[in-house]
Amino acid sequence: MKKPKLIVITGPTGIGKTSLSIEIAQAIDGEIINGDSMQIYRELAIGTAKPTDAEQAKVPHHLVDIRSVDQSFSASEFKLEAQKAMKKIFTKNHQPILVGGTGLYLEAFLYDLSLGGKVEPHPEFRQKMTQLAERDGSYVVYEQLKKVDPEAAKQVHPNNVRRVIRMLEVCEFSEQLFSEQQETHQHHTSPYDLFVIALDTNRAQLYERINERVDVMLEAGLLEEAQWLFRQDLPTDNQAVKAIGYKELFPYFTKEAELEDVINQLKQDSRRYAKRQLTWIRNRMTEVHYIDPLSLTNEDKETLISDIKYFLNH
Repeated sequence: MKKPKLIVITGPTGIGKTSLSIEIAQAIDGEIINGDSMQIYRELAIGTAKPTDAEQAKVPHHLVDIRSVDQSFSASEFKLEAQKAMKKIFTKNHQPILVGGTGLYLEAFLYDLSLGGKVEPHPEFRQKMTQLAERDGSYVVYEQLKKVDPEAAKQVHPNNVRRVIRMLEVCEFSEQLFSEQQETHQHHTSPYDLFVIALDTNRAQLYERINERVDVMLEAGLLEEAQWLFRQDLPTDNQAVKAIGYKELFPYFTKEAELEDVINQLKQDSRRYAKRQLTWIRNRMTEVHYIDPLSLTNEDKETLISDIKYFLNH
């Protein structure tokens, strides 16, 4: 049986995935499936660089504005919702285009992974670990993971308590370490026939672009949006609260830091995140078409679109 064809557009934050994906979608009767873990939130638009209403009016977008900030949305949930969206798009004889830079989400969907193994949740274990993190700090739980599964620990930030606990849970209640399960995942083939486009440019230009984008977001009202999120008083491990673009600004609201300092921190964290995204693409994706969107001519775009059309028709 022939695999369903799927276009994937990925790349680091601030590179220009949205505008290129819309151009491609318009050229091939495409519809966009959002693969960004923050654009799912209805209440957040500026810090998430969500496509504007005008952009979303040009082509249909799926998995945008589907959760509130007090709700989580795991990679497994994303996989199921993206699969539903893909079926819906195919019923209209349109072409799905997955667009985003959240590696965990993309990997779950593209390789149909049951992330975190097939271990059922153990509420008592989770509660014990959560209480330990609250009492002694998230780093104590992270250190446990480092001892048990150092390879898994390299893949997660110590402050991502929920993810750290899930990794520990898999190690505790399955016959394999979390990282060993991931090793087997890496060799999985995709249930889809993929055409992967990764956007990249030279590091200096990318970092400059990210810095400028933060300034534009601040002018557009990022500070007010972050303050609104801060006032929701959500738990520190809440998915939206932990996101780059918001948490960096919180010390300014508590008068623990000056505005200039938190803005610089936000720019630095965004640059580091972009670097991690590019590393993920290099390590996890195969047969990638790398494109520099900053030097892309109209002729280059036409060639790219004709390559995509050829892929779809053969």
